[in-house]
Amino acid sequence: MEMTAGSPRVCLVCMPWHDVSRPSLQLGVLASACVAHGVDRPLAYHGGLRFAEFLLRQSDGALGPYDYTAIAEEGFPHALGDWVFAGALNGDGYGAEGMRQYAARRGLSLTKASKMRELADAFCDLVVDELIALDPQVVGFSTTFMQNVPSLAVARRLKQRRGDITVLFGGGNCDGEMGVALHREFDFVDLVLRGEADETLPLLLRTLAADDGAGDLASVPGLCWRDEHGTPHANRQPVRLVSPVHMAAPDFDDWFGAFDASPVSAYVEPELVMESARGCWWGEHHHCTFCGLNGTTMAFRAKRPETFLAELEHLVTRHKVLDVTVVDNILEPQYLRDVLPQVSGLGWDMRLHYEVKANLTSEQIGVLRAAGVYSVQPGIESLVDDVLHRMDKGVPAARNVRTLRDCQSAGLTVAWNWLYGFPGERVADYLSLVAQLPALVHLQPPNSVARIQLNRFSPHFEDPSLGFSTREPAEPYRYVYDLPPERMHDLVYLFDTPPSGLTEEQVEPLRTAAEEWARDHAISSLRRFEVDGVFVLEDRRAGWQPADHTLEDPREQRAWLELEYGRTPTGLLRRLEEAGVPWDPDELFRWLHGLRERGLVFVEGDRWVGLTTTSIRGPSDQVDLSVPLPWPVPAP
Repeated sequence: MEMTAGSPRVCLVCMPWHDVSRPSLQLGVLASACVAHGVDRPLAYHGGLRFAEFLLRQSDGALGPYDYTAIAEEGFPHALGDWVFAGALNGDGYGAEGMRQYAARRGLSLTKASKMRELADAFCDLVVDELIALDPQVVGFSTTFMQNVPSLAVARRLKQRRGDITVLFGGGNCDGEMGVALHREFDFVDLVLRGEADETLPLLLRTLAADDGAGDLASVPGLCWRDEHGTPHANRQPVRLVSPVHMAAPDFDDWFGAFDASPVSAYVEPELVMESARGCWWGEHHHCTFCGLNGTTMAFRAKRPETFLAELEHLVTRHKVLDVTVVDNILEPQYLRDVLPQVSGLGWDMRLHYEVKANLTSEQIGVLRAAGVYSVQPGIESLVDDVLHRMDKGVPAARNVRTLRDCQSAGLTVAWNWLYGFPGERVADYLSLVAQLPALVHLQPPNSVARIQLNRFSPHFEDPSLGFSTREPAEPYRYVYDLPPERMHDLVYLFDTPPSGLTEEQVEPLRTAAEEWARDHAISSLRRFEVDGVFVLEDRRAGWQPADHTLEDPREQRAWLELEYGRTPTGLLRRLEEAGVPWDPDELFRWLHGLRERGLVFVEGDRWVGLTTTSIRGPSDQVDLSVPLPWPVPAP
């Protein structure tokens, strides 16, 4: 690993299965961070884009970018992307039969993945040739999720061809003990840099370029290295989390140059990818029990509004791209007041994606829409109060339904998955809920109904007393890594554990109802509008008799507006009394149950929420009831 004085020649590599429609945020940020710290800008090698090109060419178009994307988006729970390259790492045929048997048991098709696997070995040779042609001294692989095995397969060949090149690994797959295990098990990996690398990568590169050769590697926080005898060591000093003022704006120039020249650009439209924050403000205090995201970097940090706005404006104008995915785990609440209204004022036809918490008001959802946010991932996960409590979500089911309704009203696409398999969940809770799902058919259905997996870094993993005391590396990893389970344990992210909660037979009614929901959603609507002072609830939902329900009584109208917030019957009585329109309790309860029979409200626990959509245009268009929410909105 001997280096000459000055900055070493560095190439950062992003292997499959990175999304081919967007640049690597990691490579873009690290390129800027190196320059900011006085280190030469690294070269970048976009291996995911290159593999999509390679597949397209070698298969005469039979394996297109859409096939690549299908594995990139759906293959992680089964390690399919890693399996495609398992033969290139471990020898032809490794894990082939085991994965075929696994896939047969789960109804997975391996047709496309198997064809890609046949080409993986030649692709790895091509990557090595192209990397060597760049004459780097350091090749750094950024690895997250299914990038481990493709990166290892190339790194091994690279080291065999050019033993003088220093091979460095970093990224999400190297967080915590995973990085130590990766370094221990693969001796051709010279260095592993764990944690956020905005500051430690430039420090490492300066250390490598020191006059004494390797410098003092032991002084680099989070680094794993080998001494002169080949013995692995790890710096256990905690890596300092990068403060918002030191989060570099990404540099995507090289990726857009490569994309524009690529045949892949004829198949997909490019997107920008940005970060406005790191960590999770909810997870800092209430870590969702199943979630393994963030790992050792949970602490929430957001960029100053003016910083993010300047970065957004620069990237959009430089690359002439209006589709922007913001990869934050959760939206900084302050951005609803300080950032998004200013994005609206730019006058651009933006298409933004954000992850949010499912406690937004209709006014805040209007702010999102006005700013060009077209899709959100609100972390809904369930519509059962008891299960949401077991998740530590901090949001009740009625509020989740309200979020679905208001996003539908605003025309926002909602991405969410229904999760089950939590210790202690009760069949009775699901049965009563499933009976109500036909009433929600006009709202956006879940993308999937799935049993939770045991993820490293999640509370379920860290605290076996939560119900998952028995665990082993997930089965697909057997067909990916040529390692015994005990040595694989610290390397992998997903684990198998005896199923908990509902059985597959017990969850079948939910799965069937969700499939019917997805089938009929596009032809269903349930809207509220006003005609000559009368509220009309226009029902055109699949499975329901077409009807126009009218509310003429001022008490009913006021009660309905309250139900759009979500109220308990007792709370509704009190609100009506305070508004000067009291209602006899028995009469009100009869009216409420009539609404429920017609599927106009959703009820979970003691909360009732109206289901009609309205037109959400922005903050100034909302009905102001001048009342606080019945449950608090968590502060960051």
